[in-house]
Amino acid sequence: MIIRSGKVRLARLAASTLAVCLLWQGTLARAEEPGFDFAVLGHSFKAGPDDAPLKHAIQDSNNLHPAFLVATGIKAASESCSDKLYSQRKDLLDASSQPLVISLSASDWANCRNSRGRANAIERLNRLREVFFADDSSLGQRKLSLSRLSSTAKFRSYAENAHWEYGGVLFATVNLPANNNHFLPEAGRNSEFEDRLVANRSWLQRLFAMAQRKKLDGIVLFSDGDVHILEEEESSLLPNFSSKQDGFASPRKQIRLLAKKFEGKVLLVDTQAGIKKAGKKSSQGPKISWKDNLGHISIDSDWATIAVQPGKSPLFEVRERAGKLAPNQSASSQRTSRRLARPSRAEGRGG
Repeated sequence: MIIRSGKVRLARLAASTLAVCLLWQGTLARAEEPGFDFAVLGHSFKAGPDDAPLKHAIQDSNNLHPAFLVATGIKAASESCSDKLYSQRKDLLDASSQPLVISLSASDWANCRNSRGRANAIERLNRLREVFFADDSSLGQRKLSLSRLSSTAKFRSYAENAHWEYGGVLFATVNLPANNNHFLPEAGRNSEFEDRLVANRSWLQRLFAMAQRKKLDGIVLFSDGDVHILEEEESSLLPNFSSKQDGFASPRKQIRLLAKKFEGKVLLVDTQAGIKKAGKKSSQGPKISWKDNLGHISIDSDWATIAVQPGKSPLFEVRERAGKLAPNQSASSQRTSRRLARPSRAEGRGG
């Protein structure tokens, strides 16, 4: 009986030792994993329909050899919502030498009208889904494998929401248009907003659960609109008589709650840089602001590359931005350093 008890204790000790060793090996492997950069292309069509800034942004950021690019917005609000323009812009974006993921903006679909002048935002959004998100791969000459919300039968329409895992970080697009999340104050016209709210809620829940289960270092969420994740909520004993409903209130609350339970960093990236309450733009370049494990950065109409450094602090850091190179470093030397820093695997995982 004593011998059997001793064997049980030894077996338990061996199992505990093995678990500790595996945990230590996993932590060491994560710490030694090479860092990488990704590029964010802001909404280059805010100034008008000229696609030259987008072409330059793709070329300049590709020259730095990021792991992938994320572009928000495929057209200006003043441009046609025609199939022809959608196809032209897809060809332009697909020419990127690096993998390129699209994050939709409000100007791509929210204000579209048909030949009779009637709003047809939902029809155009569905057409964008057919043109840009028909399969589970990114655009670009090199591809990233993506997982889309549309793979779930209940949310078959929402192909624009995609996620991929790269270098121990989960990246995802979320359709949150900058026009107050496309909330329409007119009674009976909010079916699109309400349905997408449900889909995004399920999407965010899935993303955080996946990152928590895999013990990933971080989550990066790309959207057109700024959900004001770091702003303090107004607190008052008086009722709120504001006539404008906050279309971002629900996703903001959900992301905050999910981030509290997540051990890694959560970075939100949007295209509303420098747009303050006074309507003025900041003259400074994009930077990441943090509150606990929640971070936020806006890119506006330019582009920037963000470095990811697994096992180090900070995990995310702005490395370059349009028109500005790192001090004492030429463009050619930057390209060399990117090639040396890239992970060996060519493709991300859709998860």
